[in-house]
Amino acid sequence: MRHQTLTLAAVVAIAAATTWMQMTPATAAESEETVKQQFIGHYELVSFIQYPASGGEVDANYIGRIMYDEHGHMSAQGMPKDLPARAAQTTELVRGGFAYWGPVTWDVANSRVTHHVEGSPTRGSWVGEDNVRYYEFTDDGLLKLSIRDDDGRTTGTLTWRRIGG
Repeated sequence: MRHQTLTLAAVVAIAAATTWMQMTPATAAESEETVKQQFIGHYELVSFIQYPASGGEVDANYIGRIMYDEHGHMSAQGMPKDLPARAAQTTELVRGGFAYWGPVTWDVANSRVTHHVEGSPTRGSWVGEDNVRYYEFTDDGLLKLSIRDDDGRTTGTLTWRRIGG
C-alpha cells in the first residue's frame, strides 16, 4: 500500500510539473503585463522611511511624485518638506531631494522594478545607472518601493498613493 501511495504521489507531482512547465511562459508574460498595467499612473509620496544600519527607522519627511506611463517609462521627483523654508533663510542655493527619469523593466518573479536612469538634474552620477526597487501593492491600494543594499538589507521604503483617475 505504501508503494502505491508513493507512486500516485510521484505521478501527481510529474503531472503538476509538466503542466507548470507548459504554462510558465504564457503565464509569466500575462503576469508581467498585469503588473505593468497595475503600475501605470501618477502617485504622490505618502512616506519615505529610511532604515539605518544601526537599527530603527527614520522618516525622511519628504514629499514627491512618481509616474509610470503606458510606454514603459517613469519619472520621479522628491524633496524634503522643509526645503522651501530652508531656502527662504538664505540667498545661497539650497539643494535637496531627487529627480530622474528613464525606461522601466520588471522582474515579476522577484517583485522587482528597475528604473534605468536616462537623466537626473539632481543626481548626475545616477545617469546610466539602474535604480532597483522591490515593489509591493498593498490591500489598501498603496505602492511600496523598497531599496536594498548589496547585502539585501532594506535601507529605505517609499510608499506611494495613486492620484487622479
